[in-house]
Amino acid sequence: MTATTDTKQTPLMKQYNAIKNKYPDAILLFRVGDFYETFGNDAIIASKILSITLTKRANGQASHIELAGFPHHSVENYLPKLVKAGYRVAICDQLEDPKLTKTIVKRGVTELVTPGLCYNDNLLNNNSNNFLASVVINDQQAGVSFLDISTGEFLVAEGTVEYIKQLILNFGVKELLYDKSTRLFIENTFSKDLNLFAIDNWVYAQDVGYNSLLTHFGATSLKGFGIEHLKLAIASCGAILQYLQDTKHDQLQHLNAISRVESSQYMWLDQFTVRNLEIFASNHQQGTSLIDIINQTHTPMGARLLKRWVAFPLIKKELIDERLESVGFFNDNVEVSQAVSKLLFEIGDLERLASKVASNRINPREIIYLKNALIKINQINAILKDCDSSYLKHIINDITYCSELINKIENEINEDAPLALNKGQVIKQGVHAELDELRQIAFAGKDFLLKIQQTESEKTGISSLKVSYNAVFGYFLEVTNVHKDKVPNTWIRKQTLTNAERYITPELKEYEEKILGAEEKIISIEFKLYEQLMQYIVTYINALQKNANIIAQVDCLLGFSILSKQNKYSKPNITNDFTIHIENGRHPIIEKKLPIDTEYVSNSVYLDNSTQQILMITGPNMSGKSALLRQVALITLLSHIGSYVPASKATIALTDKIFTRVGATDNISSGESTFMMEMNETASILNNLSDRSLVLLDEIGRGTSTYDGISIAWAITEFIHNHQTYKTKTLFATHYHELNDMANLFNRIKNKHVAVKEVDNKIIFLRKLIDGGSEHSFGINVARMAGMPKNVVQRAREILQKLENIKPIKKLPNEDLSQTNNIQLTLYEETDPTSKKIKDILSQTEINTLTPVEALLKLNEIKQLIVNQNQ
Repeated sequence: MTATTDTKQTPLMKQYNAIKNKYPDAILLFRVGDFYETFGNDAIIASKILSITLTKRANGQASHIELAGFPHHSVENYLPKLVKAGYRVAICDQLEDPKLTKTIVKRGVTELVTPGLCYNDNLLNNNSNNFLASVVINDQQAGVSFLDISTGEFLVAEGTVEYIKQLILNFGVKELLYDKSTRLFIENTFSKDLNLFAIDNWVYAQDVGYNSLLTHFGATSLKGFGIEHLKLAIASCGAILQYLQDTKHDQLQHLNAISRVESSQYMWLDQFTVRNLEIFASNHQQGTSLIDIINQTHTPMGARLLKRWVAFPLIKKELIDERLESVGFFNDNVEVSQAVSKLLFEIGDLERLASKVASNRINPREIIYLKNALIKINQINAILKDCDSSYLKHIINDITYCSELINKIENEINEDAPLALNKGQVIKQGVHAELDELRQIAFAGKDFLLKIQQTESEKTGISSLKVSYNAVFGYFLEVTNVHKDKVPNTWIRKQTLTNAERYITPELKEYEEKILGAEEKIISIEFKLYEQLMQYIVTYINALQKNANIIAQVDCLLGFSILSKQNKYSKPNITNDFTIHIENGRHPIIEKKLPIDTEYVSNSVYLDNSTQQILMITGPNMSGKSALLRQVALITLLSHIGSYVPASKATIALTDKIFTRVGATDNISSGESTFMMEMNETASILNNLSDRSLVLLDEIGRGTSTYDGISIAWAITEFIHNHQTYKTKTLFATHYHELNDMANLFNRIKNKHVAVKEVDNKIIFLRKLIDGGSEHSFGINVARMAGMPKNVVQRAREILQKLENIKPIKKLPNEDLSQTNNIQLTLYEETDPTSKKIKDILSQTEINTLTPVEALLKLNEIKQLIVNQNQ
C-alpha cells in the first residue's frame, strides 16, 4: 500500500503519487529508465492482465509497495492488452535526459489511451471503426456525437432516446461519454460490455459545445456544417473535445469536418432486427454473419465503409440505383474489374495513414506505403475516369493526384527505409549536403578503424588484436593475455579482464570523436528533415482523406460485383410502389454453409399492400420457416445497400423499416423471460409501423399457454391487417394452425406452408413454400430425428393418439373477429361421454352442504368413471 505521509516516501514515489492523483481512474505506466513500471493496485491489475511478475519495491521509511513492469520498447505489445480489458492507460514519460539533471528526472503524462481513443495498430481492427461517442439526454430527446480519431470521422445525430441508442449500437461504439448526472439511466440503458465514462455536467452545456466546435474548426458559425440547430448534439461535442484535451490528444488536423447522420436518409434497423438477422455477428458460436459473407473488399477503409452501408441502408431510389449501376459496370467489364482489384490490394489503409501523419505518429516505412498508395490510386483513376458508369466516373473525377507529394517522398525517403527513425538511413543521398558529408565521415571513419586494427597488428605482431566499442570506454584495442607483453608503451590501459586487457590510443580517440559526433549529427539532421516532410504532408490531409473515401466506395462496389458473380446474385429492381416480389430467393448465409454439391432449395415470395399483405406460414420445426423469413429480410436489406441479391429475380419496394421478432432467449440478468422479451419486441414493432415497413414474426405467443398464445397471435395479426393508417407487409410463421382460419376472414391474409413428405412415419423436409395452410406439426417425427430414445418417441405417439380424440380447441367460427368481442376459447369441451358425466357430477354437487364422507364418495365415483373409460 502507498504510504500517506509524504516525508516517509522516496522522491521517486512522491513524484509518482503526485502524477497518479491526477489520473486516479487510469492505469499509470511510469517510465523509469528503460522500463515502464506500475505500482500498487495498478501493478496487481497489470500483472494479471499482462502475465508479468508481481514483486515489491521499498518505499523509503514507508511500507513496501507492489511493483510490476516491462521494457519500454515492448509497450506496443502490452498496451493493447490493458485497453482491450477495458482500462484507460496513462503513459508517463521522462521529459528530460537523465544525464542532464542532478535531481530526479522530470516526468509527465504524454498520452492517455482509452478504448475509444487510440492509434495503436495492435489495438485497432482494420475492418472496423473505433468510435468514441458522447451522449446527452434531455427528457425523451437525446443528442450524440461519434469520433474515430484513427480515421478522422466526426459525426453527430439528434432524435429520440430510442433512436440515439440504436445509433450507438449500430456504430459499434467502443467507449461512451455521458453526463454524470444521468449515470443511473445510462447504466440501465446500455450493456455492461460497453465502456462508460462519466463527465462533469458543465462540459455538456450547449454554449460550451458550440464554442468548442467554432474554435476547433476556426469557423464563425456551424451553419456550413448543417448542424447549427442540433443543440443536444452540439452539447455532446463539447464533451468529446474536452475529453481529447484531457487525454493529451492535441494533434487533430485530421478532424477537419463534422457531418450529420440524417435519419430520413436511411432504413431503420432496430437492435432486435440487427441481432435476429445476424447482420454483424452470429448468435451461435462458430457461426457466420451477413457481413462475413458479403465482405469482398480489398482495403481496410472499404471494409469499414461496407459496415456503415449495411448499418444504414439507403431509402432513396436514385442513390440505390447509382450503386447498382456501378456494380453492373464491373460485372460487364471483367478486365477492368481485375485490373482495379489488383491495384486495390496494394493500397492498404490510406485513411489511417493520413491520421497518423496528422498526429505525428507515422514511421518512415509507412511514408513509403502512403506514397505507393497514391500511385495506385492515380492508376485506378486512369482506368475508370472514362468508364461507362456515370456514378463511378463522377466520384473518380474528384480524386486529387497529389503528384508533388508523391515526387517529394520519392526524392527524399529511401525506398527501404527502416520502421524507426532513429535507425538512420531514412533520408536519401543528395537531399542534404551536410548529411551526406557526415555519413561519409561516419562510414569512412569506421573503415579507418579497421585499418588501424590491421596496421597495429602488423606493427606489434599481435595477430588477435581487434578494435571494439562499448558505451563506457568508446572504441578500444583489445589484447589477449598471451600477447600483452607486446603492447607498446604509448598505449593507455583502460580495463583488465580475466583473459584480456583493453587499451586506447590518441589516434583512436580522435577518430572516435569524429565518428560519434557525425552519428549524433546524422540522427539530428534526419529528425529535422523528417519533421519538415511531415509538416508538408499535413497540408495534404484533406486530399488524402477524400481519396481514401473515394477508393473505399470503389472497393465496396467492386466487392458487390465479385459477390454477385461468385454466388450468382441478380440485380434487384427497386420501385416506388408497394410490391415485394422475390423469385427463387435464397438465404445468403445458409447457402454458403451447405455441404459441397448440395443445392439450396429456393423459394418465391410475393407481398403487396392491396391483395397479399400478410402471409401466414405454417409447417413443422426444421422445415425452414425461420430461414424463409430471414432470407426475405436479408434480400430486402441487400438491395437497399446497392448490392445484387440471391434470387433469380427480385422486385423490391422501397422499404423504410425492417422489423423482426425471431427466436428469443431468456434475459436472466435483467429478470426478463422469453415471453416478456417477445412481448417487448412485438410492442415496439406495433408502435412503429409504416406503409413501407417489412415485418417478420416467428412463433409469436409460444412463450405462454396455447390459449393465450393463439389469442395474442390472432390479435396482433388482426391489428396489422386492420390498421387505420398503414398496410404493413408481414410474414408470420406459426405453429398455431388455428390461425389459418384468418385467411377466410381477412381479405389480405394468405396461407402458405413449407412442404414436407411423410413416408412410413418418417418425414422428408422439402423446404418448398406452397399455397395453403398445414394442419400437422410433425413434432414427434422431429423428436425422433433429433435422437430421442425410442421408448420416449413411442410413448409420445400413444399420448398423441389419445389426445387427437379430444379436440382441445373448438373450431374458430367463420366470422369477422374484428367485429365481435365475445369469442371465448373454453377449457371444458363436451368431447366425450366421460367428460360430460364428470362435469354433470361436479355441477350438481352442493359444496357448502357436502360432508367429508360424501365428498370421498363423490371422488370415488369420479375415479371409477375414469377407470372404466381406460379399460
